[in-house]
Amino acid sequence: MNAFSRRHFMRIAGTGLVASWFGDVLDPRLLLAQTATASPTLRNTAKRCIFIFLAGAPSQIDMWDLKEGPWTPADLAPTSHGDLRWPQGLLPKTAEHLDELTIVRTGLAWAAVHQLAQTWTQISRNPTGAAGAIAPHIGAVVALESQAARTAADVLPGFIALNSAGIPRSGYLPAKYAPFGLTAWSSGLGTLAHPDGAERFTRRWDLLHKLDAARANGSLGKPANDMDDFYDQSKALMDTPGISTAFTFTVEEHARYGGTIFGDSLIIARNLAAANRGARFIQTSLGGWDHHADIYSREAGLYVQAAQLDNALGALLTDLAAMNLLDETLVVLTSEFGRTVGPLNGQNGRDHDLRNSIVFAGGGTHGGRVIGKTDATGAQAVEYGWSANRDVRTEDVTATIYSALGIDYTKVRNDDPLGRGFEYVPHAKDGVYGPIEELW
Repeated sequence: MNAFSRRHFMRIAGTGLVASWFGDVLDPRLLLAQTATASPTLRNTAKRCIFIFLAGAPSQIDMWDLKEGPWTPADLAPTSHGDLRWPQGLLPKTAEHLDELTIVRTGLAWAAVHQLAQTWTQISRNPTGAAGAIAPHIGAVVALESQAARTAADVLPGFIALNSAGIPRSGYLPAKYAPFGLTAWSSGLGTLAHPDGAERFTRRWDLLHKLDAARANGSLGKPANDMDDFYDQSKALMDTPGISTAFTFTVEEHARYGGTIFGDSLIIARNLAAANRGARFIQTSLGGWDHHADIYSREAGLYVQAAQLDNALGALLTDLAAMNLLDETLVVLTSEFGRTVGPLNGQNGRDHDLRNSIVFAGGGTHGGRVIGKTDATGAQAVEYGWSANRDVRTEDVTATIYSALGIDYTKVRNDDPLGRGFEYVPHAKDGVYGPIEELW
């Protein structure tokens, strides 16, 4: 860890994850002295977001912000693409899409503890704060905000999570906006037909509504209403012929996306985008990046995870472009934080570091660019590269996603159980956080 990361990590670790201590250490209002009032202009350039979460934190200086030194293996094959130095041996298929990517190199996490930072990235606020306990996943907010525009054809849940067990859910929002989670597999959802036949199922469904009239007026209370919404979503899928095909793929597609479960999830993400049946936020996750030891091992190090990512991401971008879906689909790759820079640690690995990179593609953004610049080691930002002229925080990434989808990132809801007003992005209304406008 660099000195900044080590100092904050030790203070965090010593707290036992006490919320009040985090409030002193990590409250963004203590670190950012902005006091403007935001007046958002939403981009509204994307119909959906494919959110790829790289859990465990990949080494940014071996990938998105390549820094070469005595530690760099020869087969990483650093290669120049214009002014960009790229690990050609690590991400060769992604290299074919550099003109579609924008790499933000001045990301900075708030905490260097995996679970804390992973949750923070997905709910866009400190999980140990008061609102952290009730906060929905950003995908749940997208599902909620897209609800009014849904039509009868939109039978898929608004938020679908593939290979993403244990992620935050809908918080205090209704459970209908929680992630519809599943593991990608070739047979998809399987049969959705009732074993006793459609006619018998319809009779049972009608009888349920007659016997339980309170279902119709929403007077059962939140738990029962949530279950009722679950029933309604399930029935909508059952009543839609062929919907299961969006969750299937061929042997050939499985191979082309790398022959992995992660690759399969990106096939399904592509299918869901092509179906255009209501899925507005699609999350996939690829873990295993926590390389404290033997990071350059061919058997269990960076190469293993990078190969899975490279094969699947390259195929996804190829297909989305060929299907004319990339311009309307925002693809985001992020992680909870990054890894230490410079020489390797005593175990030939890299430890936790707050500095990280975020990658965007599609959704109306202009690719082929890098935003921000770090110093020769990758430890410190020397050029922020965007209008806020500071590090990019996870709150800014969330605001960017919301803006691309036409969602007011400064919105404050007044239905939260704490009665404080729930901000979609904390402090965004005050101008502290906002979209990375330079993407467009």
